[in-house]
Amino acid sequence: MTLPPSENSSISQPPIPTIRAGWIFAALVGGLGLGLALAFFQPALLDPVLLVAQPIGTLWLNALRATIVPLVVSLLFTGIAQTVAAARAGALARRALLFFFSILATGSAMTALLVPGILSIFPMPRAAAEALRSSVAQIHDKATVPGFGAFLQSLVPTNVLQSAAADQILPVILFTAVFALAATRLADGQRRSLATFFEAVANAMLVVIGWVLLAAPIGVFCLSLAVAAQSGTSAIGALAHYVLVVTSAGTVIFLAAYGVAVFGARKGLGEFARAVLPAQALALSTQSSLATLPAMLAVCRRLGVRDQTSDLVMPLAVALFRATGPAMNFAVAIYVAHWFGIPVTPSMLLAGFVVATLTTLGAVSLPGAISFVTSIGPISIAMGLPVEPLAILVAVEVLPDLMRTLGNVTMDVAVTAAVDRAHGEGPR
Repeated sequence: MTLPPSENSSISQPPIPTIRAGWIFAALVGGLGLGLALAFFQPALLDPVLLVAQPIGTLWLNALRATIVPLVVSLLFTGIAQTVAAARAGALARRALLFFFSILATGSAMTALLVPGILSIFPMPRAAAEALRSSVAQIHDKATVPGFGAFLQSLVPTNVLQSAAADQILPVILFTAVFALAATRLADGQRRSLATFFEAVANAMLVVIGWVLLAAPIGVFCLSLAVAAQSGTSAIGALAHYVLVVTSAGTVIFLAAYGVAVFGARKGLGEFARAVLPAQALALSTQSSLATLPAMLAVCRRLGVRDQTSDLVMPLAVALFRATGPAMNFAVAIYVAHWFGIPVTPSMLLAGFVVATLTTLGAVSLPGAISFVTSIGPISIAMGLPVEPLAILVAVEVLPDLMRTLGNVTMDVAVTAAVDRAHGEGPR
């Protein structure tokens, strides 16, 4: 794959330890099964088992949480550096980036309206919500979201390190974005030094989170055992409800891709649907936009997209543009608020909108478990929500991840075709 030109592209990503999502899902099923068995058949054993399982699960969760702030800051810096470098490549790249950002921001805004509406009509069963709330540890340990006036004042931190230590991640992200933009104005040597530093930090943190996630089956097993033991079968129904709600946000983006193809690229609906079908099938089988890149380039040729457009825009899309990311990540955070009965205020939605949109620039093409934590953790923290539920939800990410990849691949092709048409009509 040809990545966009960037000062930070000279450092290769180190080997990152990974574990198959199936193992994490199996740990979830095993933990739920054992927890239910103990609750129904051996309740006398619950206390001694939980005395061991809960500390282990909490220890793994704390290790996972410790990686969020440094990883997000470094990834955001490198993502903005890549974006600015790509914008300097010419009018075609700038037009593509404008399409990307517009769709990402629209997806976040759509989720802010759609998901609360869905949850008001089809809420999580109250008994399940209460049981799950009582079974997840440390739900009281969360950031606070101030009133709207204080929220605006908090966007400019007096001490960014203190904000990071206090999990006030929105001002940290905004400061990082401004700092990264300012770095692009430095002399070449200074700019490369900063880019190298932040990419090295990001790569080191990705290795750390890879190590932590190697223990995910143990952590998820212990956490899900405690959840099932204390909430019973409610946990299973609640997780199914979660998958449906979050997947609905990705489905909207997936369907919107056909609208972009029809109205933006002026392609027939049937023509586009038939052309993109092979790439969609490969996306579902691989769950990787990167692995689907050759197939997407072939789809662009069938749609009549010029090679000079697809050869630039498609790699840019795979590297920087994950259409379903803001929508589905934001949906997870809103669902956590619903889960814990936390009213979602306008300032919380605004914080979630900003962080969901910006952190997509720092997203990495890595297995779903890693990107799930690095993408949704900052949104939850910015909204003042507990991050503990993410340790359970990551185990079922294998199901929503199908829609993530399907939506991303379909939108990548649609946007590339739309950019090609717009570039053909506009000034070169």
